[in-house]
Amino acid sequence: MFATLRQNQPIMETSSNYGAFIERFLLPPSSSPPGHAPLPLTSLTFAVKDIFDVKGYVTGFGNPDWLRTHPVATSTAPTVLTLLKAGAACVGKTVMDEMAYSINGENIHYGTPINPCAADRVPGGSSSGSAVAVGAKLVDFSLGTDTGGSVRVPASYCGIFGFRPSHGAITESGVTPMAQSFDTVGWFARDPKTFTSVGRILLQLTEVSAVRATRIIIADDCFRLSSTPFDLITQVVTKAAEKLYGGDVLKHENLGDYVKDNVPSLNHFMTKEKTDQVYNIPSLAALSSAMRSLQRFEFKSNHGEWISAVKPNLGPGISERVSEALYATGEDTDICHAIRRELRDALTSLLGVFSLTHV
Repeated sequence: MFATLRQNQPIMETSSNYGAFIERFLLPPSSSPPGHAPLPLTSLTFAVKDIFDVKGYVTGFGNPDWLRTHPVATSTAPTVLTLLKAGAACVGKTVMDEMAYSINGENIHYGTPINPCAADRVPGGSSSGSAVAVGAKLVDFSLGTDTGGSVRVPASYCGIFGFRPSHGAITESGVTPMAQSFDTVGWFARDPKTFTSVGRILLQLTEVSAVRATRIIIADDCFRLSSTPFDLITQVVTKAAEKLYGGDVLKHENLGDYVKDNVPSLNHFMTKEKTDQVYNIPSLAALSSAMRSLQRFEFKSNHGEWISAVKPNLGPGISERVSEALYATGEDTDICHAIRRELRDALTSLLGVFSLTHV
C-alpha cells in the first residue's frame, strides 16, 4: 500500500534523474591486476544515501542546516570503500528524509524523489533516493540505512529488492547515527543476481552454500491483522513451504502470546498500551513503544545539543518527532535494553537453527 504525496510537497521535476540524487560525482572503482579475473562487482554502478561519509564531501543528513554546519568528511565510510575495492563505481549521494526520522520518503528542502512505480505516491524512506535510483535504473545497486524500516519500506514501495541485515553485521563506521541500538546498513538492487553479489561483498561471504530450512513458523495472529483473508495468505505460504521443504517443517505460532510470555520486562510498557483497539496485538504494540522510547533517547543523545544550538529548519512530521525526542528523559533505557536481550533470547529459542519466520 502506498501513501499519497502531501499537497504542496515539492518533487523534483527532472524526469531523467527522478529527483533521486542530491549530489553527483564519480568515485572510480579498483581494477583487477592484468591477467587476473575481473573483480566481483566490475562494471556495476551504485549510489549512497547522504548519511555515508565520502572524503571531500559534507555528509548532509538530509538537511541544509546540517550541511551548512558540518565539516567536509576527511575519510570515506569503510562500506563504500569495500564496494569500490570490489570493482563497483560510486556515482553520487542520494536524497533522504531529514535526519533519517521518517519512512515516508519526503523532503521539504530537496524535494521528494519520484517513485518509479507510481509517480503520484511517496517512494518510502528514509532511504528514498537510494531506492528510487535503483528502481529507475539510474544505478545497479545502492546503499541505505535501516533503523525502523528505512530500507525495507522504500524497497517495497519502489518494487525492488532491499535488505536489512542483522544488527552489527555490516560496519556502521563513517555513517551518521540515528539511534545506534537499531541502526543497520542495508542495500537495494533490482535483480536477484546483483542483490546477491553485493550482499556477499558487504557480508564478507566468500563461499555460500544452500541452507535448508528446518522450521518455518507462521505467525497466525500477525497474518490475521491483514485485510487479505487469513486462509488465503497461509495457503500460499503453506503450499510453497511444502513444495520446497515438505510439510513437516511448518509450525503455527501466536507470536503475540509467545513474546508476552517470554519477554517479562515488556510488562513495563504493556501497562501503558491501549488493548481495546482493533488490529492490535498488545505485546507487539508494547515492543513498538519500547523501541520508540529508546530510539528517541538515543537520537537526543546523538543530536540534541546540535538541534538546540542551531535550531534547524525541519519539515512537517520531522519537526514534531524531533521535538518529542528532545523531551526524552532516558528513564526507561535500562528496561529497553533488558527487553532487547530477552527478545533476542526468546526468538533464538523459537527459531532454532536455520529457521524462517513469516510475519
